[in-house]
Amino acid sequence: MQYFELEKDGPVFTLKFSREKVLNALNRDLIEEGISILETLAHDNEIAVLVLSGKGEKAFVAGADISELAEASVETGREISNLGHRFVKKIEEFPCPVIACINGFALGGGLEVALACDLRYAADTAKLGLPEVGLGLIPGYGGTQRLSRLIGVGKASEYIYTGEMVTAQKALEDGLIQGVFPKAELEVSVRAIADKIKEKAPLSVRAAKRSIRLGFSLDLNSALQVETLEFAQVCGTLDKQEGTRAFLEKRAAQFQKK
Repeated sequence: MQYFELEKDGPVFTLKFSREKVLNALNRDLIEEGISILETLAHDNEIAVLVLSGKGEKAFVAGADISELAEASVETGREISNLGHRFVKKIEEFPCPVIACINGFALGGGLEVALACDLRYAADTAKLGLPEVGLGLIPGYGGTQRLSRLIGVGKASEYIYTGEMVTAQKALEDGLIQGVFPKAELEVSVRAIADKIKEKAPLSVRAAKRSIRLGFSLDLNSALQVETLEFAQVCGTLDKQEGTRAFLEKRAAQFQKK
C-alpha cells in the first residue's frame, strides 16, 4: 500500500488515508488504490467493522488534490468525477458497517468519503464542509446528492452554496454526524462503538445494512419487501438459532457467522 495503512485488531479493521504531508488529499492514484483495497477487503470474512481515518493530527481527508483539478478539462473532469463516484460507492456498498473516524479536516472529497460511511464520529477540533464553489467547482464525488439525503435539501444547499466550514458540534446539530468526542478520546470512543457492533450476529448486521441501504432509495412498500426478504434469510441461519436460544437461556450468544 502506498497511500493507505491497514491495521487489524480482531474483526475491527482500520484503514487510514496516508498522505499526511498534503493532509491526505485525494488524487487519482490514491483513489485507484483505495478501490482495489476495498474490493479485496470486501471478500475478507474476518472483518466485522471497517473504520476509516486519516493519518496525522490535522486531517481526515482535506479534499481532492487541487493540482489535478486545476488542469481538468470537461472530459477529464468527467473522468475524475466518475472515478471518485466508484470509490465512494465501494465504501457505501461495503458489506459490513463502515465508520468514519473524523480526526481533523473533512472537506470536499473528504466529507464526501465520510458521507458514504454508515456512521460518522468526529473530534471536537474537526472542521467539515464542501468548499468547492469557492474554487469554481461543485462537489463531484456525490456530495450534492448524499448530503441532501442525509440532512435535507435546504440545509445541504446552505452548506454547498456558502462553501463554509462548520465545527464538529454544528455538524452534530445538523445531523451530519452521530457524535463528537474530545480529540484525545476519539479513537478509543469509536473503537468502543465498533466493539458493540462486532459482538452482534455478523450475518444479521450485514443483512440490516443491505436492508437500510437498498430500501432508502425505494418507495416504502418496495423497501418493506426488501426487509422481509432479509428477515427471512437470517431466520434460516444457525446464528439466529444460537441468538434466540441464548436469550431464552439467559446467557451470552456465541455467534459463528453461519
